[in-house]
Formats: sequence, structure tokens, C-alpha cells
Amino acid sequence: MDSDESLPEINIDTPRWDQRSYWGRCKYFFAVTNPLNVLKTDEQLDAAKKIVESYKQGKPPPGVTINDVYKAKDLVDSAFHPDTGEKMILFGRMSAQVPMNMLITGCMITFYKSIYAVIFWQWFNQSFNALVNYTNRSGSESIPPQQLFKSYVSATGGALATALTLNQVAKKSPAVVGRLVPFAAVAAANCINIPLMRYKELEEGITVYDENRNELGKSKKAAVEAVSTVIVSRIAMCAPGMVLTPFLMETIEKRGLIKRFPWLPAPLQLICCGLLLTFSTPMGCAIFPQSYPIPISKLEETIQKNSNKLSPSPVFAFCNKGL
Repeated sequence: MDSDESLPEINIDTPRWDQRSYWGRCKYFFAVTNPLNVLKTDEQLDAAKKIVESYKQGKPPPGVTINDVYKAKDLVDSAFHPDTGEKMILFGRMSAQVPMNMLITGCMITFYKSIYAVIFWQWFNQSFNALVNYTNRSGSESIPPQQLFKSYVSATGGALATALTLNQVAKKSPAVVGRLVPFAAVAAANCINIPLMRYKELEEGITVYDENRNELGKSKKAAVEAVSTVIVSRIAMCAPGMVLTPFLMETIEKRGLIKRFPWLPAPLQLICCGLLLTFSTPMGCAIFPQSYPIPISKLEETIQKNSNKLSPSPVFAFCNKGL
């Protein structure tokens, strides 16, 4: 029997798990943000894309099972932009979030007392965030280099100013407060970095669709919703590692458990952050649906008029909120 005859017909454009439920979205993002996806070669990614495209055309390669198709789809979703279809920059992919943030978060928490370390790691973190925000933007239009540079400088400068100011305030506070400065700075910086790196979307709007992928037009209001949800998700992603780890280290140090091993805090914090990020990254991404629903009544009149032309007239519009 040919492989295409043995495979069930499914809508491969949608995840295998119910995206209307939080846990369904969690399962999807556990697959997409899997750090092992970073190790896949370009040849493996291209092969996965070929399997997905062949299945869509009703001609899957011989010997391919439906499970193979789903695994290929997970790889495609982790490495290719959903709107442009282009292969994303390696370190900008969500599958790179856990290893990269494990390093960055661990170092920010470990070296929070040194002003030079604060400057370097906040700069490094915001540079990485700028890359992630650009790579995972919504829509298919690129950002002009001049606007990209302006947004990067503004976002990084804002993050550094926030971190340094909070560091000065924390000097007069208990030690654990100083350990929490990196989280406060990162949370504040996300509120600056993400809108600036996605300024073009806020200025021009993002494309919204009905549930059948009929384009309804561009909406600035949808862009505001999309960017806002990403800010919340990003803060939720980093919160466990950057909040629980300092309290854990404070408890360990107060009990004198690492006095004999002064080198232990740095690797211990890296491991703790890595373990927490492994779970908080997909769970943070899953707070809001990737195909984000917005009541059409809340959008611009042009969107409402376009939706009224359809039969039946949709109640919700959907957009790719980005990550």
C-alpha cells in the first residue's frame, strides 16, 4: 500500500494539540522550544519542510508515517517563520531560548554586584532579546536597518539605565533585594525592547484573518494586543528562574552550605536557571494562543466592514501575535 493511502487526512497547518486549552498550547510549545531542535542541521530542517509540503500536496514520501509528519511539522514550526516561511536566525529561534537564557540569567544573578558585569550582561541580554524580537516578529515585512538600529539603541539604553538605577537603590536594601534587581531590570526592559523592536507593526498594523484564513486587512489595534501579550509572556518566561533562584541561593548561603565550596554558586545558579527555564519557556509562550483571537467589534471600522462582506460574518479576527 502506498504511503499516501495509509496516512489520514489532517490539517497539518494546525498543531496536533487543542490550542484552545492552555495545556494543549503547552504541549505544542514544549515541542517547538525543545533545545535539541537547535542541534538540527540545515539539511535536516529542509528535509522536514519537504515532508510537510509533500504531505500538504497529498504526496508524502514513501515510508513516512503520520507521526513522522507531525515531528517534521514541529521542526518546521521551530525553525521557519510562520508568515514569511523563511528559515529563522539560529539564535533568534525559540528553541535557543533555554540554553541562551540559562547562560544570561545565571550570569546576571551571579555577577550582580559588579557594575561592569551588570553593564555587560544587561547589554548582552538586550542584544539577544532584540535579535529574538526581530526574528519572531509578526508579519512578513522587514524592518528598515535605520529603524532597527534606532530601536536597538533605545531598547538597550533603556535596559541599562533601568538596571543601573535599580542597582543603586538596592545597595541600601537586604542582599536578596540586590539579587532580584536583574529580574526587575529585565521585566522593565521587556516593556521597552519589545515595542521598540516591533514599532513598525504598531505604526502600520498587522494582518488579521478570519478563522478560514481570509484576509481582513491590517489593524493597529491588533498589533497593540499582540505586542502586549508577548510582553506578558516574556516576563512570565523569565520570572521563575530570576525570582526563585535568588531566594534559593540566599537560603543556601545563610545556612552555610557552600562555605567550603566558594566556586559552587555560579554553576549551581546556571543549573537551577536551566531547569526552571526548560519548563517556564514553553509554559510562558502558552499563556496566549499563537493565532490570537480578537473580537472584530474591537478592531477598526475597515476590518469590521470587510468582515461584514463575508458569509457568515465572523465574530473574531485572528493574528499571528509573534513570540
